[in-house]
Amino acid sequence: MNYYVLFYKVVDDYVTRRTQYRPDHLQRVTEAYDRGELLMAGALADPPDGAVLIFRAPDPSPAEHFARQDPYVINGLVTHWEVRAWTVVTGPLTKAPPPAL
Repeated sequence: MNYYVLFYKVVDDYVTRRTQYRPDHLQRVTEAYDRGELLMAGALADPPDGAVLIFRAPDPSPAEHFARQDPYVINGLVTHWEVRAWTVVTGPLTKAPPPAL
């Protein structure tokens, strides 16, 4: 399995505009998490200008599909999204110990 990061850039008034789409967005987040595809997700703060979602899958398609179907994207709250492969070298989901300092 590989890791993929879905980055969102959002509109300036994202916090205000997301309210009506938030229940559907969170339902999609929960479904992706329950399928084991999405590991973590959350909005960036100070300033609230984006979000980061971490996926674990054989390829980037689950992250890309999530973005294309996300109500935030469909309704123009996300101005740009990008999926990037992420090489994880340590952490709770790896068997590698933390690097020596």
